[in-house]
Amino acid sequence: MFLQTPATTDAAQALGGNTNAEAMKQMGFSNLMQNFDWLGWVVFVTLVAMSFLSWYFIIANGIRNATVKSRADKVIDGFWGNASTQDAIRELEAQPKSEPFSKIALDAASAVAHHQQSTSGTTGRLAESLSRSEFIDRALRQAVARESLRLEGGMTLLATVGSAAPFVGLLGTVWGIYHALIGIAATGNASMNAVAGPVGEALIMTAFGLFSAIPALFAYNFFSRSNRLTYARFDEFAHDLHDFFATGSRVEGSAPALKS
Repeated sequence: MFLQTPATTDAAQALGGNTNAEAMKQMGFSNLMQNFDWLGWVVFVTLVAMSFLSWYFIIANGIRNATVKSRADKVIDGFWGNASTQDAIRELEAQPKSEPFSKIALDAASAVAHHQQSTSGTTGRLAESLSRSEFIDRALRQAVARESLRLEGGMTLLATVGSAAPFVGLLGTVWGIYHALIGIAATGNASMNAVAGPVGEALIMTAFGLFSAIPALFAYNFFSRSNRLTYARFDEFAHDLHDFFATGSRVEGSAPALKS
């Protein structure tokens, strides 16, 4: 056996250190982009698209929900605070098209006007088939369902990204480990130079999958609760509108106000 001198040992350590340092550079993002194959590109582009779309709907839904909540009390109180129904309707018509509570009330008022015209006509078939209360109730149900559906925009995508993105990232992880094993089998070398690049690819794909999934999952849970509270306010307002337009007076205290 040969004895290693201190100088030889130091040289070997320095050589090994330099080799490891060079190998670690292969784990960077720039090196990953240069060594992508077709499946790596598919996984990467899919994760980027998922992340972009989820953040788009997070921001869009956040702005929309905040706007609806900030205007809800003003619209509802403004409607009941008007002494004249016609003035209240004109105030509702002045609201933005994206404001849901005003659209529900306007649909109820439109249903009342349509029913009165049909009742005063020569045939009166609408009045025979549906009473005033039933006609208003049907209009309110349709309006609430329509406005509730609008609040659901993007929720399916957030749920999909939150559940599927980790598995897409896992596919990239498995593919990176597969490349590492192929490299070891081809060269018979299991050093850092042989496995650093593929392992880096696997770790980065895992991180991308989690980065896409975690915000989408938190946002989906947050918006689900926020929408449930808004749906409850839709139902409360619709019941009050039904009582008002069907009987001519509002039943005070029929449902407690819900606030998040």
